[in-house]
Amino acid sequence: MEKIIKPVSGYLFILLELILIASAVFSIIDFNPVVIAASLLLFILTIPGFFIVEPNKAMVLLLFGDYKGTVKANGFFWVNPFMTKKKISLRVRNFENKPLKVNDKIGNPVMVGTIVVWQVEDTFKATFDVDDYENFVHLQSDAAVRKMAGSYPYDNFEDEEAEITLRSGVEEVNHSLEAEIVDRLNHAGIKVIEARISHLAYASEIASAMLQRQQATAIVAARQKIVEGAVGMVEMALEDLKMKDIIEFDEEKKATMVSNLMVVLCSDKSASPVLNVGTLHQ
Repeated sequence: MEKIIKPVSGYLFILLELILIASAVFSIIDFNPVVIAASLLLFILTIPGFFIVEPNKAMVLLLFGDYKGTVKANGFFWVNPFMTKKKISLRVRNFENKPLKVNDKIGNPVMVGTIVVWQVEDTFKATFDVDDYENFVHLQSDAAVRKMAGSYPYDNFEDEEAEITLRSGVEEVNHSLEAEIVDRLNHAGIKVIEARISHLAYASEIASAMLQRQQATAIVAARQKIVEGAVGMVEMALEDLKMKDIIEFDEEKKATMVSNLMVVLCSDKSASPVLNVGTLHQ
């Protein structure tokens, strides 16, 4: 459990150091070897007790393997010179994880890159619960990405019932990723400020095939809309001709007109007009 302490100001012990130096100097003049030795010994022993804590930094203190506390206050301090000191940064850090090949919910290989913004919150856990908390952040973030990606399909082409996908459910997916990373990094005393996907794509071995599939799906959807519109226009044209009594169609003529209109309306190219100076049957 992290314990916050505030040690003695280092400026007070600077004054003590000056007194010890002055004592040694006067003892040399008076030729008092005992005082000289004692002053110099105390001076040398107390020097390692000084340390500085910079803004957004912390100092973890141990005495012969026993955790004594963490100094988070900024300033110049002095502690027992036999204490071991370990400096830890409390600054906000971020890293962009290179795109990682993972499998989505239905087994398609996809490339997912992430950005994680984090900082050390509990210096005790970060120092003693894991060997290397920075490496721990990277490894656990990778594991969280793999688990998150396996919970959602890349898109809903193959899983039409999926309400949330990696491609469309950005907010939900990022929230799920952040929650997973938070749960994993809590063991190391790491606070996750933000975690989000920075890169998302199919893996190279299936990217071309998936692109063709998406294009084919888009073409089919567009064609469906075109046909629906064409049918409505043909129906409206026949109704208007019938209501205004412009021309009478038997079933054969009606079928011919419908066929011609559908070809014109659904064709990819512009229609070439043909002037018929005879009857419809010529």
